[in-house]
Amino acid sequence: MNTHNTSDDLALGHRLRVVRERAGLSQRSLATKVGVPNSTISLIESGKMNPSVGALHKILAGVPIGLSEFFAIEPVAEQQIFYAAEELTEIGKGKVSLKQVGQSLFGRAMMMLKERYEIGADTGRVMYGHEGEEAGIVISGRVEVTVGEQRKILGPGDAYYFESRTPHRFRQVGPEPCEVVSAATPPSF
Repeated sequence: MNTHNTSDDLALGHRLRVVRERAGLSQRSLATKVGVPNSTISLIESGKMNPSVGALHKILAGVPIGLSEFFAIEPVAEQQIFYAAEELTEIGKGKVSLKQVGQSLFGRAMMMLKERYEIGADTGRVMYGHEGEEAGIVISGRVEVTVGEQRKILGPGDAYYFESRTPHRFRQVGPEPCEVVSAATPPSF
């Protein structure tokens, strides 16, 4: 499996998410059913992993759907304009909540998130990078942002903007959780 990220990978990932959700399966239940790690389904759906034909066939058998039917599906870009707070899609885990505006990023040029870092939360010791640019504004609390060799603690009203290819990480600091509103383009995170 390749781990590059292209618009074709994002389209394949969105298509997999559509067929999985139509079948009423969670990422975890599909992964368990076909004997692959949950992270594999997540990486494919986010466009971060391009499965081989054999691996995709194995995954689709859990839906079940054939390859030709799978590739015949034409995903439609989400048309919703307004979102209530409870309609934001949680894509984070553990002490890091990442609430995405919209169910799907298919056909969209930007990803918008409401991020919450609980006390002691971070995005991991290993810094990561991806295509595009991202920016954010701290709403409450404090967060340490590391981008390449630069590191700064930001508080309410402070902001960041950087090229996402540069390895980066976020870490909550201080006595209260931190909230950030961020955007990334293209939506490759």
